[in-house]
Amino acid sequence: MSGGMAAARLAEERKAWRKDHPFGYVAKPEVEADGSTNIVKWHCKLPGKAGTLWEGGMFPLTLEFSHDYPTKPPRVKFPAGFYHPNVFPQGDVCLSILNPQKGWRPSITVKQILVGVQGLLDEPNIEDPANECYRDFKRNRPQYDKTVKLQTKRYAAD
Repeated sequence: MSGGMAAARLAEERKAWRKDHPFGYVAKPEVEADGSTNIVKWHCKLPGKAGTLWEGGMFPLTLEFSHDYPTKPPRVKFPAGFYHPNVFPQGDVCLSILNPQKGWRPSITVKQILVGVQGLLDEPNIEDPANECYRDFKRNRPQYDKTVKLQTKRYAAD
C-alpha cells in the first residue's frame, strides 16, 4: 500500500473524527513548524473513565501511522514511564487490536483504537504484561491504586 493510500485513509479518519468522537477525547494530526499538517502522526488525549482510578486525568497518547496503514496498525504510545501493566517502559501500548498477529483489522478506526486504549486503562490484561507493575496489580493492589492515583493527578484535566 502506498503512502498516498495511508494519507487518504487518515484524511477520511480526521473528517469522521471531527463529525463524531467520544466526549472529552482529543485527536488531531501534528502541526509542523511551517504550519503544515503531518497526517501520519496524531497527538491525542484520553479522559480517564468516570468511576475509576483514572477519572479526572487527560492522558497524552501519540499515534504514529506507517505508509502501510491501514494494512498495519499504528504505533500507539503514552509518555515513557507511563504506569500501566500493558504499557512498555518506552510508552508503547500492548493491546490485541494493535497487534497484526492478534486483533488488528484494517477496518479498525482511530476512534476504536482510542476507546480501546481507554478501556484498557482500568481493565488491564495481566495475562500479557508489558512491564513489572502488573505484579503490584496482582499482589499489592493498594500500592498499584496509589500509584495510579498519583499518575492521574499528574495528568489532571485542566
